[in-house]
Amino acid sequence: MVDLEVKIGGLTLKNPVMTASGTFGYGTEYADFIDLARLGGIIVKGTTLHHREGNPYPRMAETPSGMLNAVGLQNKGVDYFIEHIYPEIKSLNTNVLVNVSGSCIEDYVTTAEKINALEKVPAIELNISCPNVKQGGMAFGTSAKGAAEVVAAVRKAYHKTLIVKLSPNVTDIAEIAKAVEAEGADSVSLINTLLGMAINAEKRRPVLSTVTGGLSGACVKPIALRMVWQVSRAVKIPVVGLGGIMNATDAIEFMLAGATAVQIGTANFIDPAVTVKVVEGIEEYLQRHGMTDVNQLIGALEI
Repeated sequence: MVDLEVKIGGLTLKNPVMTASGTFGYGTEYADFIDLARLGGIIVKGTTLHHREGNPYPRMAETPSGMLNAVGLQNKGVDYFIEHIYPEIKSLNTNVLVNVSGSCIEDYVTTAEKINALEKVPAIELNISCPNVKQGGMAFGTSAKGAAEVVAAVRKAYHKTLIVKLSPNVTDIAEIAKAVEAEGADSVSLINTLLGMAINAEKRRPVLSTVTGGLSGACVKPIALRMVWQVSRAVKIPVVGLGGIMNATDAIEFMLAGATAVQIGTANFIDPAVTVKVVEGIEEYLQRHGMTDVNQLIGALEI
């Protein structure tokens, strides 16, 4: 038998595999494809204080080995989530986390307070790194000072496990990770999407309505892996790795680089059962290498 359990702050995951926000809806959309109870956790789509329509179409584009998105945090707001979505997902036999975003610090704080009151949501992922919104998000995540300010404010209002999602569109991601750790973050997750763009040469126009968008998928994995390795060596809190994880081997590489857990995002669009396959693949790897505990993998990269 292999022990797959990992801990992030006060949060216990039955295995290190979670879904990335914005790629798995609210979880119930995938219930026909997999047993959701097999997952370590589900991170629901980005939730804001107020209803957001998101960006105009077109807002998604396929790219070589990846995709661009500029959805822009479309959601019906935290009150709608509490009244209509939470009752449907609170009984799922896995951890349900909410990705929280905002346009200003006050929005983040109020949304976090509302989520804090939900008994069956043990953690939030604070999104200070979305490149697809005009206000907030990215602005906080691209400087250590801005990141520290929003995390400090949310930490006072939110009393459960606080994971902070970091932007890769920075000069020194380890500096920002240390800044949010100092303000009380229990964990950091990285990376969010890289800023990219696509052009239709025949029309001589950008493919996305917003011109630029967030790049994800297999193409970003080497960058994500490097950043996870750097951050895990710079902070004492657990690191959650994501960015281009398409299979179990990818997930194992992130854990060897220092990630305590992983999130799977774009791969869900290709194979809706990929998350369970990754859980099984990690277990098989551990058995094959004579390991009894998945924690033996974390940071075990030999240099």
